Amino acid sequence: MRPEKKGDPVTSSHVPLRSQRGVYGISVTSELTGIGPQTLRLYERRGLITPTRTGGGTRRYSEDDVARLQKITELVAAGVNLIGIGQILQLEAENAILAARNAELELLVKSEVPGRA
Repeated sequence: MRPEKKGDPVTSSHVPLRSQRGVYGISVTSELTGIGPQTLRLYERRGLITPTRTGGGTRRYSEDDVARLQKITELVAAGVNLIGIGQILQLEAENAILAARNAELELLVKSEVPGRA
């Protein structure tokens, strides 16, 4: 199991969601994303992607990783450098966490304040 990344949704039993399970090897991920294996390794070294590892150390990419790589590709095409991409991805993750917390608080307020819709 890969280490939790900040902002990763995790079930209560800490079993990765289906979209988080590493199932694709580096060559399949390269085909799916159009990103070369060396570039995938570079993105990993730069902390932009964190594939799971098998017991033997083989990288395994998940559906979430593929989606993240597609986002990285879009940002690269827009001219954003890798440091900027890392910051954008971090801010997006933090924003998603805050949005989820806000939704939880709104539900809590609605359930505790009578007549509030």
